[in-house]
Amino acid sequence: MTGGEIAAIIAAVAFAILAFTLVYVLIKVASVVEDLNETVDEANHTLKTITKDADHLLIEVEGLLNKSNVTLDDVNGKMGMLNPLFKAVGELGVTVSDLNQSSRNLTSSLTSFTNRTNVRK
Repeated sequence: MTGGEIAAIIAAVAFAILAFTLVYVLIKVASVVEDLNETVDEANHTLKTITKDADHLLIEVEGLLNKSNVTLDDVNGKMGMLNPLFKAVGELGVTVSDLNQSSRNLTSSLTSFTNRTNVRK
């Protein structure tokens, strides 16, 4: 065997090792890409599910808000009806206060009159 033949064999072996290594790396990369595709598919499925659930939830929330608005409108209407009642109760309180003051004045006047009458006797 000559030096050129030995060099050719070494080059062929090195090329074969390089080729096998490259094939091994490409197989691993293909496996990673396949796993990545599965992960992306699962993420897409999860996003679709979440979007669908969020849509249903938003519909329910909208219905709840509509019912809340109706209830608040009803409460506001009833509170508006109570305003005259509160006004009447306030006026009644003023009237009772005026009556008490008049009673005090009358009692005071009668007491003064009685005291003056008793003093003259």
